[in-house]
Amino acid sequence: MITQRQNQLLNGIITEYINSARPVSSQLLEKKYDFGISPATIRIEMQKLTDKGFLHQPHTSAGRIPTDKGYRFFVDNLPEEELAEFEEFGIENWFEKQLGSSLKFIQAVTKNLASASSGLALGYLLGEKILWKEGWKEIFQEPEFTEAEFITKFIQMLEEFEKNIEDFILEFPVETRVYIGKENPISKAKDFSIIASKFVFPDQGGIFAILGPKRMSYPKNIYLINSVVKLLKNY
Repeated sequence: MITQRQNQLLNGIITEYINSARPVSSQLLEKKYDFGISPATIRIEMQKLTDKGFLHQPHTSAGRIPTDKGYRFFVDNLPEEELAEFEEFGIENWFEKQLGSSLKFIQAVTKNLASASSGLALGYLLGEKILWKEGWKEIFQEPEFTEAEFITKFIQMLEEFEKNIEDFILEFPVETRVYIGKENPISKAKDFSIIASKFVFPDQGGIFAILGPKRMSYPKNIYLINSVVKLLKNY
């Protein structure tokens, strides 16, 4: 669908946009990356990616930002070695001791997910019907949340997620699922992404999820969710 060079450019644009929350220009890409092509060629390739629906140009003179299609391509083609870069979080240390009860343990893991991801982390135990929401401070530090309308939409999306969480648990496959923008099974969620996975602990089901703007660090957050669920299986 796209060439290797376009793939490299798309990865660079998405990485820069995740880090800066600003449209990415061809000048920035030329300065920070060694693609081995001229600035004019970078602009041509960016336009091709835009025409194919992977990028969007907010204003005539602005740089590009990823579309849902661009994010999806990025997520679906994440190399394993990129996920492994986040081993520094030492997730195994979260599991060093039982914190008195399953409830306290899941709450502690949810707090750690929020702190590491800079998103809103949810932990839910199906048998107990208890939902933990951690990371309000982290999520409201993201630049998108300076807009009141964005905050309102996020709260509405979260409320619907909570209301239907048991249905989502039943529908989720075993592996981690990433919902991007319009892919979300929730109305008014086109500006957000959800990364979620089922877990079993110790003998009841549940779900962990990270919610945030589409401009989230997908490699890091996927690694966090995958690692937590994997460790819970052996805990």
